Amino acid sequence: MGAAGTLTPLKLMGVPGSPYTRKMLAVLRYRHIPYRLLMGGSGGPPDGLPRPKVPLLPTFFLPDADGVVQAVTDSTPLIRRFEREYPDRPIIPADPALAFIDALLEDYGDEWLTKAMFHYRWHYADDIARAGEILPRWTGMKRSEAELATMSKFISERQISRLYVVGSNPVTAPVIEASYERFLTLFAKHLEAHSYLLGERPGSGDFAFFGQLTALTHFDPTPMALTLATAPRIYTWVDIVEDLSGLEPGDWLDLKAPQPTLKALLGEIGRTYVPVLLANGAALMAQAPEFETTIDGQRWAQPTFPYHGKCLMALRAQHGALPADARATVDALLAGTGCERLFT
Repeated sequence: MGAAGTLTPLKLMGVPGSPYTRKMLAVLRYRHIPYRLLMGGSGGPPDGLPRPKVPLLPTFFLPDADGVVQAVTDSTPLIRRFEREYPDRPIIPADPALAFIDALLEDYGDEWLTKAMFHYRWHYADDIARAGEILPRWTGMKRSEAELATMSKFISERQISRLYVVGSNPVTAPVIEASYERFLTLFAKHLEAHSYLLGERPGSGDFAFFGQLTALTHFDPTPMALTLATAPRIYTWVDIVEDLSGLEPGDWLDLKAPQPTLKALLGEIGRTYVPVLLANGAALMAQAPEFETTIDGQRWAQPTFPYHGKCLMALRAQHGALPADARATVDALLAGTGCERLFT
């Protein structure tokens, strides 16, 4: 807190092309948490600020228990920290059943929709050209065209070489694209009935979806054209969620009532993301460097990803800690979606 009870602005570093930066900026705007954005990326933070252990964006500069400023990354725990530190306009429901579904949706947005984002950006020539041209300029506006061309080549080659990390390869590309096309249809249908994933106020899942969709619907040419042709409602939703500072929050969904459009979205999660989570978890247990599974009857293969192991453990821990009535509500909603396999 600052003088006279005013909030001291949070300091963070990020760039416009980072979906997780966009996710967190939208969270801060909606929650009326003041901030100062430092434009920066691979060059690291300005002098006098600590470097994160892993260079991820956004990077927040926050005091630890002793008041020492630390570089903090990872949007999911940051959201939960801010829920504890800033009580107004929460985005995690107080109801434990809703909070669990919100966490599952956030995980899907952060960890599966990002596969579509990365795939489209670095798989197609037009998308590669646009990203390679624009990304270096966000942190190098005053560089010469020759310097920017060198940076563009470096960034493009590095990111294309990393496609395999997120699971984008000739085997999995059709799976990723078919999943994104289904997602557009299902989410657009949901938005005909509800303003946000869990009713008339946004949860953390909405901001996770929003972060990835800023790229998929508003920057990268191939998925943007697809979105505009098939789901302009989602394009418009992204515009709206960019700044929800003026929204008066409404009610959360009643999960004990039928929620067909939400259940359909959960079915897509069970169809695509759940098999990857389970196969990745088994590979981690076996200390295998890669894993394979089947999605929609098609082979999926990618390197084992430790962070997804943490995601699986966190979801299972939250599900296991649910009170009996909340767990019954969650399990009834998940039944038949494929998501229930995470907990059996």
